[in-house]
Amino acid sequence: MSFVDPNQFVITRRRKKYKFALFNNSPLCFEYDEWMPRSIDVLEVGAGTGLFSVELAARHPEQQFLAVDVKADRLQKGARAAEQRGLRNIWFVRARADQLGELCEAGSLSQLWVTFPDPFPRQRSSGRRLTHPHFLTQYAKLLDEGGELLLKHDDHNFFCWSLEQLVVAGWQLRGLTFDLHESERFDEESDARIMTTYEQRWVGEGKAIGFVGAGKSINRAS
Repeated sequence: MSFVDPNQFVITRRRKKYKFALFNNSPLCFEYDEWMPRSIDVLEVGAGTGLFSVELAARHPEQQFLAVDVKADRLQKGARAAEQRGLRNIWFVRARADQLGELCEAGSLSQLWVTFPDPFPRQRSSGRRLTHPHFLTQYAKLLDEGGELLLKHDDHNFFCWSLEQLVVAGWQLRGLTFDLHESERFDEESDARIMTTYEQRWVGEGKAIGFVGAGKSINRAS
């Protein structure tokens, strides 16, 4: 029988409290009910640490970015990086995916990134997947007329399931690849090639990364 040191739980709780304090003290971070909607061009849902959005914001200073995740202790890492780089075009909000409609105005986004969300492999949990039809309907309302939904994932089964949902819902698939970092369609300067925190791990383990861009169907946008 293995022995678990109770002091380890104390240390973990302290670390989480410290990270939450960093989130609460950052001028770039907001709780869902504190956020005042503003003009946003690009949103990342399920952003994790938010470092992917930070890199996008650094590349495109003319655009406004919003990174959304349910865990503040993750988002604070991206906020700290953004502050250190002097970025003033990105914010971080702790919120659920079903609250996105209250964070951004309808038809305001040019891009909406869904990066490595929980695949919820059990069929009975499919409604929680961020590419489930009810989320796709919400995304379509947030995107502008030429806007794109952009999906990256390492789980092949989840990625294929997501493609099926997009096709059934009438989205127009663009730039599809099942191995992003080996594809000749995307050069090193492509935004799609920027790696998230988790993506660096998966690529290091030799996993192929699926990527697709999708434009909403005009007939099913409302």
